[in-house]
Amino acid sequence: MSRLSIVIPCALLSTACFNPDPGAVSASGSSGGSGSGDDTSMTTMVSVSGTGQMSAEGSSGTPPLDTTVGSADSTTSVGTSGTTESVGTTEAVEDSGTTGEPLPCVPVGPAELGYIWIANSSQSTISRIATDSMVEQGRYLTRPDMNGDPSRTSVSLSGDVAVANRSGGLTKFYGDVADCIDLDGSGAIETSTGAADIRPWNQEECRAWHTPMVYTSQRPVAWAAGVLDEINCEYVDEVVWTAGVVNDATVEVLRVDGDTGVVQDVVVIPEIVPNFYGLYGGAVDAEGNFWASMLGQASLVRVDGATLDYQIWPMATTGYGMTVGASGYVFTCSNSVGRFDPVTETWTVSAPVGGSGGCAEDGMGRLWLASNPLVAIDVNTLTVVETINLPQYVHGVSVDFDDRIWGVTIFAPEAYRVDPVAGTFDTFSGLTQPYTYSDMTGFALTAVTP
Repeated sequence: MSRLSIVIPCALLSTACFNPDPGAVSASGSSGGSGSGDDTSMTTMVSVSGTGQMSAEGSSGTPPLDTTVGSADSTTSVGTSGTTESVGTTEAVEDSGTTGEPLPCVPVGPAELGYIWIANSSQSTISRIATDSMVEQGRYLTRPDMNGDPSRTSVSLSGDVAVANRSGGLTKFYGDVADCIDLDGSGAIETSTGAADIRPWNQEECRAWHTPMVYTSQRPVAWAAGVLDEINCEYVDEVVWTAGVVNDATVEVLRVDGDTGVVQDVVVIPEIVPNFYGLYGGAVDAEGNFWASMLGQASLVRVDGATLDYQIWPMATTGYGMTVGASGYVFTCSNSVGRFDPVTETWTVSAPVGGSGGCAEDGMGRLWLASNPLVAIDVNTLTVVETINLPQYVHGVSVDFDDRIWGVTIFAPEAYRVDPVAGTFDTFSGLTQPYTYSDMTGFALTAVTP
């Protein structure tokens, strides 16, 4: 597990604050047109009774995995000339300088959370891009046969990433090179340093594990927070949720051990007709419950993180992306937004607002919708409060830890980092047919973590 950092203002330190390596931005930023949205959008209330279908406790069983399921990846490296990469090392400050007592552990804020992880679907890779410098610092295969077709990524509070392969299989990569394993005993960590340095499957030492899964469709992936070990100042017992479709007939939700990749629990949901895709997007709430929605106007599902019981509600409007925000609401997003209140079990639906892809809440009371222009709505009124023009359509959206909004194109090589205050953007270029919308930075999980 990665040691978490303690954030100290620069003025309290006798040495200069750490300045990340200033990598070159792939393409210069240009001003994007910014305009205020009107506040005239209407909302409608759709009541849903509290009798969403409740099953008995989810069944634990074995998913359709191949023979190597659940074991941490232990293939020996072939020992190429690797490069030791130094990524976001952190130091714990022992004394506050005022009371003589150690500072308390800060539960969120490791340096390795300063990345966005974007799937390059046709290449069966994911890119790790520093959100500050906009430099790609690694590109990794997501499945040994290079046919994973990855899309959703999710970042844990330890800074590690899990990626779901739409063709089946879940893969974890370490966010901090200090956690990577020197498999060949060379004395150096041999890992990708960028897009031109994709290591062969058995030579990538920052892959933590890969759990093969035989699904016709596997889309959602979402980390849960785990437990904060305040003595060692790190998160332990982290788990990651995913879901898949068996033979285009049965939907399963899986909870996977974040350290080993071993499947801990399987919840079969027979009430759902998969329509090929099954559950399409997923997220975790403050209690560690897993939420997932289907494509179109179908079903919203909640799996209880403690009991594995599940509930199903009919969606009130068509949805594509989905998220759970710090507001406590569950959102399904498309041209209109459906806001579900888990307490009252009711939906509020916005008027058409122009979204068409993923969505992300920014912690400032705004929900950002992927489209062109990029659209922000107020989470309470569901009215448009901001629009920012981009050079092209973006399909995925995420928030970084400097309050910037990222828009990821669909199959074009660009991603855009947007400053919502200035209404400007910077351009990253070099992706390979990307297709990602999910918690690509870990911001959404951080926002709902108590």
